[in-house]
Order: sequence, then C-alpha cells, then structure tokens
Amino acid sequence: MSSSKYPRLRFFLVNLLKGLVWLSLITGAYILFMELVYKDNPEYWIEKFYSKPGQIYGLYFFSEFCFGLFPPELFLVWAFHKGSLLMYGMNVLFFALVSMAAGVTTYFLGKYLNRVLYFRYFQRKFFVKLMPLVRKWGLFLIVVAAATPLPWSGTCLVVGASGYPLKGFLLAALTRLARFAIHGYIIFQTHQF
Repeated sequence: MSSSKYPRLRFFLVNLLKGLVWLSLITGAYILFMELVYKDNPEYWIEKFYSKPGQIYGLYFFSEFCFGLFPPELFLVWAFHKGSLLMYGMNVLFFALVSMAAGVTTYFLGKYLNRVLYFRYFQRKFFVKLMPLVRKWGLFLIVVAAATPLPWSGTCLVVGASGYPLKGFLLAALTRLARFAIHGYIIFQTHQF
C-alpha cells in the first residue's frame, strides 16, 4: 500500500498519530502530577480546585472557545472528584455539549471570516495549499480533531473557512460526543480508589 495510492488514509493516520502522541504526553504529565505533587498534599489541591467550581466551568468554556488551551480530560478528572456518579455524568454531558457548541460556533465564524476581504487575502497568502486539502479531506480532519487532543475549535474554524458543507461537518462532529462518552467512562473506571 503506497502512500500515493491512498492519500486520504495516509492523511488520516498521520494526524491520528499526532493526536495520540499529544494524548500520551498529556497522560504522562497527569500521571507525573498525581505521583509527584498530588499524593504529597491532596487536601490542598482538593480545596484549591473544588471550592470554586464556577471558575473551573468558566476556564473550560474559555478554553474550548479559544482553541482548546486545556485538554477536556483534565476537566473530566476534576468532575469525577466533584461528587456523585449522577453529578459526574451531568458534568461529562455539560463538557461535551460546550465542546460541540464551541466547534459549531467556530465553524460558523470560519464561514463568516471567509467572506471578509482581509481574511480572504490572508487565506490566499498563507493557506493557499491548505484549503484545497481541507475541502478534500475535511471529514478525516474533523474526525481526527474530534477524537484526539488536536485543537478542536481551531480545526472547526479552518473547516468552516474552507467552505466544507455543514451537514458533513455536523455528522463528523458527532465523533466529539463519542470521545467524551468513552473518555468519561475510562476516567470513571480508572479513578475508583
């Protein structure tokens, strides 16, 4: 199987691999934090993070709309320690819906920016090779960004600006909800002490 014969598969696998590398780095950082910092003084960290949930929700909202500054898994771990199983499930659903809303909003922002003259100049100057690729392989790009730690909102912005159809975007974006369900379950299973 040559890479020139299956360019979509190659594109998908390369970006999936990048996402998995980032996921591994984030997981490693989390494990190091738990082993080196949290274990020594858990009461301090619990008080610091769990006493102000409004700030955590606000930080998540900001992060999702500003190109995923923090991975959602950190917020899922926070939600697990917040309360009951029902509360955890509601938090996972909330985080998933906010993430989807951020993606759809930035998709439409990309569509709007595509009509702005300055942005079209910027697009022609810097993204002349990228936009045809996004139009051609947008489905794979959306699925990879939805399922991995690649910047979800940034990907949605580029996909919207490329003119990718809304229906295809929304269908592929459902992968984002599956990611939250799977990661929520994994975190639930692995954090039961």
